[in-house]
Amino acid sequence: MRSVTYSMNVSLDGYIVGPDGGFDWTAPDEDVFRFWIDEIREVGVHLLGRRLYETMLYWETADQDPTLDDAGREWTALWNPLPKVVFSTTLTAVRGSARLASGGPAEEIERLRAEPGEGDIAIGGATLAAQVAASGLIDEYRTVVYPVLVGGGIPFFPRHERRVNLELVETRRFDSGVVYLRHRVTR
Repeated sequence: MRSVTYSMNVSLDGYIVGPDGGFDWTAPDEDVFRFWIDEIREVGVHLLGRRLYETMLYWETADQDPTLDDAGREWTALWNPLPKVVFSTTLTAVRGSARLASGGPAEEIERLRAEPGEGDIAIGGATLAAQVAASGLIDEYRTVVYPVLVGGGIPFFPRHERRVNLELVETRRFDSGVVYLRHRVTR
């Protein structure tokens, strides 16, 4: 069965964006960006909330930018054809290889798990991840932790009233001080 993973950049105090909505502190160095390129190769479909979808629209046309480096071109070549499911109550259309979700997150995940296909079902966006976590459907939490305290904003981990036990299965430290942590949910 395909694993459901939730991966994002996060501040040391647990936020994906700061109180002002900014995330400039997550600008990856070359090693971290290469890591994300390798991670996306393992994804079969990406589920996104509206805000992250809109942020990632940049990549739909990034390959037309003559200043884009080789790593950016490689990311674009992997990201653009990747199937995406967007959860939104305000969007009426999406672009590229994305489609609007036809049901709730739990329904979509169960449908995707039942379909033939390879690769993880990746979740991006804290609000969407909180809904999936509340249903107990996240198999792995993958954090790329930046050495910065932002003091508030949108938390990476959902704030709900249930305990989730985790097993640390992988770590990696980058020269920049960024640390990757991969935890599997133990049931």
